[in-house]
Amino acid sequence: MKEKISERIKELREKLLYHSKLYYVYDAPEISDYEYDMMFAELKKLEEENPEFFDPVSPTQRVGGKALDKFEKVNHTVQMNSLSDVFSFDELRDFLMRMEEITPSLVYSVEPKIDGLSVALTYENGVFVRGATRGDGLVGEDVTQNIKTIFNVPMKLPENIPYLCVRGEVYMPRENFERVNAKREAQGQSLFANPRNAAAGSLRQLDPSIVASRGLDIFVFNYQEGDLNIDSHTEMLDKLNDLGFKTIMNRLKTSNHDEIISHIEKIGEMREDLPYDIDGVVIKVDSVAERRKIGEGTSTPKWAVAYKFPPEQKKTKLISVDIAVGRTGVLTPTAVLEPVRLAGTTVSRATLHNLEFIREKGIMIGDKVTVQKAGDIIPEIVCAYPAERDGSEVEFNMPTHCPSCGEPVFYDSEEGAATRCTNSLCPAQLARGIEHFASKDAMNIDGLGPQIVELFLANKLISDSADLYSLKEEQISGLERMGKKSAENLIKAIENSKNAGLERLIYALGIRNIGEVAAAALAKKYGTLENCFDATVDDICEIEDFGAITAECVVDYFSHPQNRDLCRRLIDAGLKTEAVKKQLADNFSGMTFVLTGTLPTMTRDEASELIKERGGKVSGSVSKKTTYVLAGEEAGSKLTKAKELDIPIISEEEFLRMIDIPAVNEEEFFEILDK
Repeated sequence: MKEKISERIKELREKLLYHSKLYYVYDAPEISDYEYDMMFAELKKLEEENPEFFDPVSPTQRVGGKALDKFEKVNHTVQMNSLSDVFSFDELRDFLMRMEEITPSLVYSVEPKIDGLSVALTYENGVFVRGATRGDGLVGEDVTQNIKTIFNVPMKLPENIPYLCVRGEVYMPRENFERVNAKREAQGQSLFANPRNAAAGSLRQLDPSIVASRGLDIFVFNYQEGDLNIDSHTEMLDKLNDLGFKTIMNRLKTSNHDEIISHIEKIGEMREDLPYDIDGVVIKVDSVAERRKIGEGTSTPKWAVAYKFPPEQKKTKLISVDIAVGRTGVLTPTAVLEPVRLAGTTVSRATLHNLEFIREKGIMIGDKVTVQKAGDIIPEIVCAYPAERDGSEVEFNMPTHCPSCGEPVFYDSEEGAATRCTNSLCPAQLARGIEHFASKDAMNIDGLGPQIVELFLANKLISDSADLYSLKEEQISGLERMGKKSAENLIKAIENSKNAGLERLIYALGIRNIGEVAAAALAKKYGTLENCFDATVDDICEIEDFGAITAECVVDYFSHPQNRDLCRRLIDAGLKTEAVKKQLADNFSGMTFVLTGTLPTMTRDEASELIKERGGKVSGSVSKKTTYVLAGEEAGSKLTKAKELDIPIISEEEFLRMIDIPAVNEEEFFEILDK
């Protein structure tokens, strides 16, 4: 009997592997989804009833498993470098000429650059044993269980190769991205900005079953190390394809510079029709031996570059302009567009910033306009086409009264040409203010998004942020989208937020011009929320980087009786409103850090907190004033800028060494760091 069960399990596994490959690799299924699901269910049942036949490479092991507490670190035996970027064909020709000054008549591989997340896949004796993220190139995270959910990753190779490590790019197909975002929207969750962000966020989930539901995919694009002896990169990819890996398509092997550029243009033309996102084309020296001769840079190979496409642009029509009222009362115009596919998503709205921007661009309602995504994330209008007008176009003007409350608005020329509502009790400002109060960088009340805030306001359960701390589970559990478990979790999150601390609370209050850094500085100077009530402009201006306008915003906020009343109610609700005095080394005093990419073991928020606790500053952009750039996995344009300005770039490991240095003077600090 057991022998028959064993044979049936083996048969089902082989069939499922065969049909999985037809479906996921070749897009040529031979059976229906129902037939596949029935085989899968039978196999799963047989394995559960007969645990002695467990096999880690069985198809059933791909769809989840126990959630992890954290990801373990993985040291890469071969550094996973990033690539230097070029943005024009002139820069590309310069690279090719440099290569051929070292070695004449080189042959290159030209291939699309998938916009995803790099991973290393390791096999021992032909069996998949580990998947790790790139991390900082030297140290990544063990995401083996999550990688198993990607059906294009073979669990067992057709050849018993003793050791093999390959590099691939995990991505989310556009179709799956739309599906995932539609589901998140229906559940009131924030949407992923683009497929790359969705892939990165999914692969770093601690629960593999969530990863399995996202439908990630992978292209393998490089041989890292192992027991294969092939000198040509192109031939190596062909070999990896034979071993069952899904390798990058639309490749060209050539030594002709004009053919390289022609192929890049061809890939650019097909970019929109691909089922996945690409952000450029990689040009690599094909010979592994020649690569060794050319050598490696500190964090990028000298024998390869990535040609980056300019932002994708599309022409569409501006149908109308909507006005949104922000938490500080600023009226922001948003263009409503005829929907157009752009950089992986369907775009139907774009920011118009303010009236000055609209006048500068010469935009009218009804115009044909070109739209692009700034940084491939935020849709913006590039230009309009006045020559194509037919006379039906209408000039846009900002409203004279707030669309939310009907009160008059005024033009605030001192603050970025903003049009602002004068009513502090404006419903739109109230909702946006509560959303800001609950946001991740403020009080971090998980589950209290825009839709839930609107729900509570509509049911008159809250009228400001302080009312959140009076909510009871029974009040909200019967509301739409708020079952018993959701209500329980939200009340718990609200209670936990009481311990967020003074600097987060000051930021959460939504004082104009007060960001996270300024809030931390105020908390450090005044120590308690009540001490802020009597702060003067002169006192506040003594804080480094505080000017008169920012100081006046603080004084103005705390001078209003309704704001003081809100603060006192927050104090009475039990929020921690005193700054925590931490006895830490102040070695980062005077230093400015910029964070980029995904760090191996901590979030950027956590790293920022460590920097600020030790007297340092965190900036969002790289400049000559930047002391260090802390770079993690998939670092972007900030890393490129740091290299251009010769700013020191450090890994998380180096950063943690700096954290551990005791309180010493500046000279001793750098002496220790250099050791």
